[in-house]
Parts: sequence; structure tokens; C-alpha cells
Amino acid sequence: MTDRTIFEKILSGDIPSHEVGRGSNWYAFLDIFPRREGHTLVVPYQAVSHLSQLSDEQIAGLFSGVKSVQQKLSKIFSTQDFTICLHDGPLAGQEVPHVHVHVIPRTSGDGGLTLMSMWPKTKPGGEPNHAKLAGLAKQIAEMTQ
Repeated sequence: MTDRTIFEKILSGDIPSHEVGRGSNWYAFLDIFPRREGHTLVVPYQAVSHLSQLSDEQIAGLFSGVKSVQQKLSKIFSTQDFTICLHDGPLAGQEVPHVHVHVIPRTSGDGGLTLMSMWPKTKPGGEPNHAKLAGLAKQIAEMTQ
């Protein structure tokens, strides 16, 4: 038997959480180590580590939860801007092996940065390499037919 994740323990009520909302297949709660006030996690009830392990219906429900959380946080923080982040697997930075979406309200001067801040040495610039992009798109299409 594998150990349950912290999110499974939260979902079962074994560990307390601060609920923001819930739906038929998702639960949202405040992050206990927020990147900024209002940082919320939205998790599916099903304990899987990769988004691809959820059904299309479960994914739709999860992102319906994200939208619901945004609507609630918008009222509290007077913003329509959010950083929405999902680390899909350990190589992508996932710390808990249970799909979860970070919903972080953004306001002017909050100190949050952009996606590029995660890869500061890969600055975009110059002309796009359309030949390379076309080759990769073709390879993806061929391998997934």
C-alpha cells in the first residue's frame, strides 16, 4: 500500500484545510505557504499525479473549479488577473504527486513575476525559427495519428 499524499489527507478530513470552494469532482483550499495572499490550490478528488490520467470530464470539472475560485478571489482582491499554474509531474516542479492547480491573484506591485522568470537564461529574441517549429509540429502530428 502506498502512502497517501497530503492532498488525499486533506480531502479525507484527516488534515484541516481552509476551504475556498468545492464541486462534484474538485476541492479548493488556501495554500498554507502562499506565494501571496489568496494563493489557492484546486485539486481533483481523484489522486493522480498527471493531468493526462484524468478523464476529459474530470479536467473540465477541475478547470470549472479554477474559474469558480477566480470569481471568488476577484471580489476579495479587486482583480481580474491571476497566475494559473499546474506542475504536471516531478520534472515540471510538482512537489505533491497529486494534480493541483495554483490560482494566485495578481495585483499591481505584488512582486510576482512572469513565466520567463523561471527560465532567465532563455530570453526570447531575434526571429522565430519557423523551419524548426514546422518540423516539430510535423513530427508531433505524425506520431500522434
